[in-house]
Amino acid sequence: MKYVLVSGGVVSGLGKGVTASSIGVVLQACGLRVTSIKIDPYLNTDAGTMSPFEHGEVFVLDDGGEVDLDLGNYERFLDVTLTKDNNITTGKIYQSVLEKERKGDYLGKTVQVVPHVTDAIKNWIQSVSLIPVDGKEGPADVCVIELGGTVGDIESMPFIEALRQLSFSVGPDNFCLIHVSLIPVLGVVGEQKTKPTQHSVRELRALGLTPHLLACRSAQPLLDNTKEKLSQFCHVPLDNILNIHDVPNIWHVPLLLRNQNGHHSILKQLNLLSKIAPPDLRDWTKMAETFDNLTTSVRIAMVGKYVGLTDSYLSVVKALLHACIACSLKPAIDWIAASDLEDESAIANPGAHAAAWKSLKNASCVIVPGGFGDRGVGGMILAAKYARENNVPYLGICLGMQISVIEYARSVLGLDKANSNEFDPATPNPVVIFMPEGSRTHMGSTMRLGSRRTLFQTHDCVSSKLYRNSEYVDERHRHRYEVNPEMIGILEEAGLQFVGRDETGRRMEILELPGHPYYVGVQFHPEFKSRPGRPSALFLGLILAATGQLEAYLGHYQNGI
Repeated sequence: MKYVLVSGGVVSGLGKGVTASSIGVVLQACGLRVTSIKIDPYLNTDAGTMSPFEHGEVFVLDDGGEVDLDLGNYERFLDVTLTKDNNITTGKIYQSVLEKERKGDYLGKTVQVVPHVTDAIKNWIQSVSLIPVDGKEGPADVCVIELGGTVGDIESMPFIEALRQLSFSVGPDNFCLIHVSLIPVLGVVGEQKTKPTQHSVRELRALGLTPHLLACRSAQPLLDNTKEKLSQFCHVPLDNILNIHDVPNIWHVPLLLRNQNGHHSILKQLNLLSKIAPPDLRDWTKMAETFDNLTTSVRIAMVGKYVGLTDSYLSVVKALLHACIACSLKPAIDWIAASDLEDESAIANPGAHAAAWKSLKNASCVIVPGGFGDRGVGGMILAAKYARENNVPYLGICLGMQISVIEYARSVLGLDKANSNEFDPATPNPVVIFMPEGSRTHMGSTMRLGSRRTLFQTHDCVSSKLYRNSEYVDERHRHRYEVNPEMIGILEEAGLQFVGRDETGRRMEILELPGHPYYVGVQFHPEFKSRPGRPSALFLGLILAATGQLEAYLGHYQNGI
């Protein structure tokens, strides 16, 4: 197994995940099979209980793993299906070491960070790197490892030591270290500064790791004298200094690496140069350039709770992008804080209230993504009602589906106090209830998680047609509340149709409103399986409906065209 380690220095948020994914894309284009591992040095066992404001979205895998959003980047860029073990955290490592200690595996020994924790990290990396993630038999050729955080962080130390030991044990031909660093430009001087990178590399070398390549992040392309300075003071060959400057869209990053012969430097370090063909990135180039040349846009109202940090809905944004590009459109997303739509906001902050409603009314379609807690629920209900009554295409995901059920029960059935047990445990009309098997005492990994099967109840519905008349669909879930099965009869009599259910028939998975241009709610998260060039069916349906193309699209498909 060949290992490519991507570390980061100077500041966090440099785009190590996109860099690691792009390295994987270029190596794949050379004909290599690639797998990925993300190391997160935090003590949480997984990302499941972390606030979207603090850490961005929680990405869900097929096996139910709640992981860092960078694994979503890996899956989208490399078109692979990862497992929860591809995300290593300090919490997972210490948990496994302590379980061994309690079982007596270290009997008689003093359990220490070195060698017991570092050995656990090395063993985890080496065993997980052998798991095939691309649907083929046998292990991949290269494992790209991203080390989260910044070099020098105290929590990263055991991982850096373990990776130092790993590089020594596998040998120099099987290990390539790429250090991602920032080259800032001070406003007054206007000069590209290399000193932060010099200090970062010095820190890394002091810990026993020497970078083979530097991936330098900057606003503008690096000047030749900047590269020469970096090469001289960081002991990295000039050809191995790659510049990842700002680009129109992130799909250009693999092309940047290719254009600078980054693959050549990596393959040379891994002793693969003589066996590998030049990278074929024609499809990738076409995709990046197509996006750059799009001129017509579609306005999308995103009504959510965490709109202050767009990474909170990263997969939803990517799924919208994939769907828009398939329709030759550019997404223009209006971020609307759900609480700004509420009546209370009109008194407390009339400017924000008016702006939110203006954005909603100007949008061609509305999307209400997932979330937890009761903040902003009133605004989401108003958004769902507006979309339903004004024939505006609507997609509700997870909480967004539950919101549409609450709104329908209140507005159409006249059940003014209809609600979810999550928001009002004492509601006389609980249209959304806590799942029977859920835990009320533990939060982590107690939801309905991972890939589950949804069976279509009829083919005469928009969702089934968008999924190409499949009998079923497997999508990823993350929820602990569901539509109350006892309310289904009343809701369907009033016109709401539940066209997709789980294998027991009691869990509602997809709802539609017949006669509406596009009013769809799903309990699962279709955004997690969306890929460039292969958009999620329901997101594609939303964009087609928003631009008046849905009927023609479904008609063409039904006629076999």
